[in-house]
Amino acid sequence: MNKIRYVLVALAAFGICLIAAPMALAADPPAADPIPGINISVGSAGGTAGASNSVTLLLLLTVLSLAPSILIMMTSFTRIVIVLGFVRNSLGTQQVPPNQVIVGLALFLTFFVMSPTISEINQTAVQPYLKNELTQTAALQKAALPIKKFMWNHTRPKDLQLFLDYAKAPMPTGSDDAPLTALVPAYAISELKTALQMGFMIFIPFLVIDMVISSTLMAMGMMMLPPVMISLPFKILLFILVDGWYLVVKSLLLSFNT
Repeated sequence: MNKIRYVLVALAAFGICLIAAPMALAADPPAADPIPGINISVGSAGGTAGASNSVTLLLLLTVLSLAPSILIMMTSFTRIVIVLGFVRNSLGTQQVPPNQVIVGLALFLTFFVMSPTISEINQTAVQPYLKNELTQTAALQKAALPIKKFMWNHTRPKDLQLFLDYAKAPMPTGSDDAPLTALVPAYAISELKTALQMGFMIFIPFLVIDMVISSTLMAMGMMMLPPVMISLPFKILLFILVDGWYLVVKSLLLSFNT
């Protein structure tokens, strides 16, 4: 009984200590180093500059999100990738070369064709802007002139007139006065027409081979044998003998020099 009494007394003393300790700390807190405060405030100082920077960042993100559309609609990429696709379809090799190879080749050919325009944009707009010689608005206006000149040289007047008539705008005398809202779609449909014309010329020799092979097989009574299986090796052989890729790329490059 004495041991039980001692245990109860010890537990009671321990409980009193647990209750009394926080009260003592609250009554007389120990000295401690002050915690530094952090104040966050929104003031009017620099508000115009902050808003300008936010708008600039928003415009930059918008341009980056539209970069694929700019690449497709305002450069030589559309014509090149369509013509390369026609080459593959006319050969009948289905996925050879694969899409990655065709798109990669079209990208590098686009950079090669557009290199004079890109160099002019860099010299007249980008470098002066980085040196603080031009404002952002002036730099954008300077950068638009070379790309407008490139599109103007490869746009049919009939296609441009279509959009200008719809907008009730006069026909500009030069590329500098042409509005981008009309020049870009006019250039796009002009490129589509040119690419289809080149693709048609590529299809003709391979179509002749298919017709000859089909007629030969029918004359021999082999109507159950697919003509594609026989004509495919002959088309590949013809393409190799005439150095087809060289001729196709050469024709693409020359088409942008006119």
